[in-house]
Amino acid sequence: MPYVNIQITKGATREQKAHLVRDVTASLVRELGKKPEHIHIVIQDIEESDWGYAGKLTDDWKREQGKQES
Repeated sequence: MPYVNIQITKGATREQKAHLVRDVTASLVRELGKKPEHIHIVIQDIEESDWGYAGKLTDDWKREQGKQES
């Protein structure tokens, strides 16, 4: 029974999440021969202030990147 955990920062729409679930399921069926009814997928929406990247919180890092692009 495959269990897939997808962690993303908040912002994806319900439609985007549905596409992810569909595509990941299709991939597991195609590549590993798994039955769709045995596949469990969890999508975790994580606030950017709860995610670290490059030694900084992601929201801080993105703000700094925006300033550098100006």
